[in-house]
Amino acid sequence: MIKVAAVGDLHFDRKSHKRIAEHLRGLKGKADILVLAGDLTQTGHPDEIKVLIEDLSFSPIPIVAVLGNHDHHADQVDIITKMLRDNGVHVLERSSITFEIKGVKIGIAGAKGFGGGFIGACGSDFGEKEMKNFVRHSRTEAREFEKVIKELECDLKIALLHYSPIMETLEGEKKEIYPFLGSYYLAEAVDYGQADIVFHGHAHSGIEKGTTPSGIPVRNVAQPVIRHAYNLYSIEKRLEATRLLNRPQ
Repeated sequence: MIKVAAVGDLHFDRKSHKRIAEHLRGLKGKADILVLAGDLTQTGHPDEIKVLIEDLSFSPIPIVAVLGNHDHHADQVDIITKMLRDNGVHVLERSSITFEIKGVKIGIAGAKGFGGGFIGACGSDFGEKEMKNFVRHSRTEAREFEKVIKELECDLKIALLHYSPIMETLEGEKKEIYPFLGSYYLAEAVDYGQADIVFHGHAHSGIEKGTTPSGIPVRNVAQPVIRHAYNLYSIEKRLEATRLLNRPQ
């Protein structure tokens, strides 16, 4: 059994020193991997990442992260990504990483994702150029993420996102902003990619648990939702393929 510690939406700023350091130190023996579901910082400034890195250095286990919309705000994504990677954090963006833990090969596919909305209340690839670009970007992000998940060859596939793939974990948020909190394209990506579990953040007023249309567990680990430094999740090794979904041609 693999144990994953997961949290999103830490929103570190310049004054967040030692906010989670001791909690992370306590992960030894409790979890095998720590995953961070985006919005690591308040504005994406390198000074904020520097403070976060100081706290993350206390983690005794591997750390895998994706960035969120807040991390993009200062337009310094390349800089903060390099800072994190130089300090041992595996930052994913439509990419993946694998680990061998307890004889189990674990694959983590990560992406920020994007908005767009959900069935019955989503944007349409029609009309103004700006709307077309918005929807096409959402769809392209998801399709590329799907490919990354599919290409993983492992016993367990974990999908790590910032934006939500389902409406269920958004319950509590204003419905008017659902299109800016996630996209059903992401649910298609994890379903057709045959992930085993999904972690996301972004929805501070949402709820923790939901499932994709094919039944894949989804967990909203935004810190305002889980109300802890992290949550622990136990994941069983997949014994056989249970989902054989093929995208319609």
